[in-house]
Amino acid sequence: MPKLNQVIAVEKSVKSKAHADLTEAHQQLQKPALLSGLSRTYRPKDDEGERLPPESTRVQVRTPEVLRKTAEVLTQLFDVVATKDWANCEARADVVVDDEVLIARAPVTYLLFLEKQLVDLHTFVKKLPVLDPSESWVEDATQDCFATEAVETVRTKKVPRNHVKAEATEKHPAQVDVYYEDIPMGYWRIVKYSGALPARRVAVLLERVEKLQRAVKYAREEANAVEVKNQKVGDAFFSYLFD
Repeated sequence: MPKLNQVIAVEKSVKSKAHADLTEAHQQLQKPALLSGLSRTYRPKDDEGERLPPESTRVQVRTPEVLRKTAEVLTQLFDVVATKDWANCEARADVVVDDEVLIARAPVTYLLFLEKQLVDLHTFVKKLPVLDPSESWVEDATQDCFATEAVETVRTKKVPRNHVKAEATEKHPAQVDVYYEDIPMGYWRIVKYSGALPARRVAVLLERVEKLQRAVKYAREEANAVEVKNQKVGDAFFSYLFD
């Protein structure tokens, strides 16, 4: 008995051939010249009359024959797809990660769904925001996120000061330079918060997604290895349709 993966392997080529043959049959039946024939002979009115050769055009396309061939090609397609779909109802396998069964007897169609979803999840997890590695982060339960240790910085204010370079005399005013001095006014206490994740956490999540991807692919291959019973539905279908 064939296996499901073998049926799946030939399904695409059978579909392509059926589509091409059906298209060709449709095009042939839309050309009246191919369906038409003619036989013409000439008989003079007496023995002395001019004799002309006969003319004939053969019918190149016969609709019943086209229908027969179309039914033959599509019967193969209908049988292959039926065999696959019937087998899909029975094709099941467990999704196992680290010897733990996460999903028991998952249908192969659901395993295909999981594969597609896990591709998107892999992209999603890979792009998760990561905490700035240049900072030291701890979990802050009150803010429900990560926080850095508090750092204090001085807030200063520039205050002008005078520096007398030369005292005033009767003839000259005093020579004074103005400069600014930073005077401490207070202290900033800075704590940075972040809703991102530690890099190690993202790495763990990514590893889990990849493990799931491998497990689902293995389960799909196992499910597709089920033996199938060839379904024969096309004959009855096209016997009713074209007979």
